[in-house]
Amino acid sequence: MFLWIAAASAFAAIAVVVVTWIAYLTDMREAHERISGKSAVVATPYGDVEYTEGGIGPDVLVIHGAGGGYDQGELMVEAVLSDRFHWIAPSRFGYLRSTFREGASYDDQAHAYDSLLDELGVSRVAVVGLSAGGPSALLFALLYPDRVSSLTLLSCGVAPRVTETQKEADKKGRALVGIFKRDASYWLLSKLFRKRLMTLMGVTETVIGDLDADQLSWCDRFIEYMNPASVRYEGAVFDNTRPLPGDRIAGIRAPTFIVHAEDDTLQLFDNAAFAATTIPHARLLRFENGGHFVIIIEQDTVREAVQRHIVENARELLPDSP
Repeated sequence: MFLWIAAASAFAAIAVVVVTWIAYLTDMREAHERISGKSAVVATPYGDVEYTEGGIGPDVLVIHGAGGGYDQGELMVEAVLSDRFHWIAPSRFGYLRSTFREGASYDDQAHAYDSLLDELGVSRVAVVGLSAGGPSALLFALLYPDRVSSLTLLSCGVAPRVTETQKEADKKGRALVGIFKRDASYWLLSKLFRKRLMTLMGVTETVIGDLDADQLSWCDRFIEYMNPASVRYEGAVFDNTRPLPGDRIAGIRAPTFIVHAEDDTLQLFDNAAFAATTIPHARLLRFENGGHFVIIIEQDTVREAVQRHIVENARELLPDSP
């Protein structure tokens, strides 16, 4: 009897491993297919820059966050923008097929955006940055003021802080970097411990517990779109080791709109407060709850406000504008 139970247990364990392995291989195949054959690559003095584009209307440069790539940029378009804009979604340094070079900086990434726009024949854009896409978005607006009609920061990193709360946020960032190193580690965590992964991504358990079905579906898509993770690892390292712009942003002249939640535990609200008081005439849309996924939690409000900001400041570029 004991041997029969042991054999049954062993068989069940093997079956679980086999099913899990098949599910992992299936998901990885689908993830690789999703990011294959859709993008183009432009050679710049700062390395190759991968991108996709779509839509018709005012030009918008969509800059993804940590763990992303052009595919996360496409999700940002779907969540916050629409095809009423001509959007350009690059993969930042170290993400997917964009080059990672030792010693590269956020300034270099801004210069690479300039080269990309030159290649595409686009002279001026609205810029929308998410999370770790914020530093290069800010520096692009600073270094190329004539190319930026407006700047939108969605839960972005902006300035360094030395506080206990910031140290805890930094720990989360480093933990995510480690998880991205191997496809299997990210996949397993996202499948077996998704709630834990979401807390690492800056969302409190209270917010997670209050998600409705549509919000949960959006969160799931952002998490799934980080597969395969290993081709994003160098980018995540880049994001967690480069200095933030800090006081330099006082020189930005583009109309700036900032969206941030007070309970964001990955990119702390201090970033938004600093940007709002440092960038001349910047406007801040503050939410009490929503964490680092506030653009999903407050999607309707954010979507309407961001689009209005872009259109109002691009009006001079539209042929039918009064």
